[in-house]
Amino acid sequence: MAEHYEPLYSAAEMRAAEERYPGYPDTIPELMERAGGAVAREAMLAYPAATRFACVCGGGSNGGDGRLAARMLRDAGHVADEVDDGLDGYDVVVDALFGTGFHGAPRPDASAIVERINDSRAAVVSVDLPSGVDASTGEIAGAVVDADLTVTFHAQKVGLAVAPGRFHAGRVVVADIGLATSETESTRATPALLDVVPRRGAGDTKYSAGSVLVVGGQPGMTSAACLTAMASLRADAGYVTLAVPAAALATAEAIALEPVKVGWEESDAVETIAAAAERAGALAIGPGLGRGPGRRELVRALLERLDVPAVVDADALFGLEPVQRAAATVLTPHAGELARLLDRDSTWVGEHRLAAARAAAGRFGATVLLKGQDTLVASPGGAVVVCDLGPPALATAGTGDVLTGVVAAFLSKRLDAATAAAAAAIAHGRAATLAEHAAGLVAGDLLGLLPAALEA
Repeated sequence: MAEHYEPLYSAAEMRAAEERYPGYPDTIPELMERAGGAVAREAMLAYPAATRFACVCGGGSNGGDGRLAARMLRDAGHVADEVDDGLDGYDVVVDALFGTGFHGAPRPDASAIVERINDSRAAVVSVDLPSGVDASTGEIAGAVVDADLTVTFHAQKVGLAVAPGRFHAGRVVVADIGLATSETESTRATPALLDVVPRRGAGDTKYSAGSVLVVGGQPGMTSAACLTAMASLRADAGYVTLAVPAAALATAEAIALEPVKVGWEESDAVETIAAAAERAGALAIGPGLGRGPGRRELVRALLERLDVPAVVDADALFGLEPVQRAAATVLTPHAGELARLLDRDSTWVGEHRLAAARAAAGRFGATVLLKGQDTLVASPGGAVVVCDLGPPALATAGTGDVLTGVVAAFLSKRLDAATAAAAAAIAHGRAATLAEHAAGLVAGDLLGLLPAALEA
């Protein structure tokens, strides 16, 4: 599975990788020489017209990398001054204040330097990661450099992939400095992960190819459940049943042709839906379901009764409490929904996305897919996969309903929860990138693009 995931290093994992280098610590100067050379080389490649470089260097090894980069820039015939003030007149600022060991908020004097870097008109190249970003979490506790280019060493860091840190990194270049690759707790999913998703085979029936039951779609929100059902079919499920309130059945029939439809009344909802689930390989519950005590009771009853993998999304997340299940469960919240699940505010989730996703996975004993540009898939054991192929165009109503349908399809094909969630996020993001237009993308556009996304 190595080709399906790329390692994302925390500060501790990066230190361990350096310490495994032959001859360490005597070989530290050798590693720093390579790092400094990489920064100088990438800065000159990115800004070929630049002649004046200001190198802002801290006191640690990151500062040492910056000083070596300055020396190499001077050897190449450029002006490369080591400064922390007076940044006017330079073409490029090299930010080498803090490295992977940094966490917390910068001291006031360092914060002032960060602000001067950001206020300068020069392009900014950060060494290893923008100063102020926690390498292990992506968290930001104070002033932070806004880089145009980050030259990181050996491999991507968690803080460069996870928000909010990722939004300060600019373009990221990974420079090989000769360290051996090692396993990391956090990884980044690659498009190759879609190779593990089973496709319909010669011996398949519509049921063995993946059977999904979608529950939701009350009047006024029926299209949400229809998007989920159609997404499951477009993600190669062979059979999809759409269970909606009886009052919405005619609307569902008109919107979605291929799914089988089942209507339920409040009085018989659990029994009707359970009967429809007899041949289901996965359950998707929540899109357009509606809220209220009766809906919360319905969600809990179905999760307790139906022994199939389940995706819980949208309204089904409202007021959700942990449910003991033998089958896999995937929760797919956005930041606001996850905040309610953890009894926090959404600002906290946005500032601590990695911690929030892990906390929810632990509390609910479920795989948690936290949606966003850095979609995170967290497992109860603490492992996290970053799935960041989705473009900003996905920030529109209904795309989450499509994602839920893809996760359900992959679960119905017997993928484990974490793999199904991560692969679904990759397929979802790839479908959006295949759209002819980014402006004005709507959720329904993704449906026709999912088959190509799976086969690209």
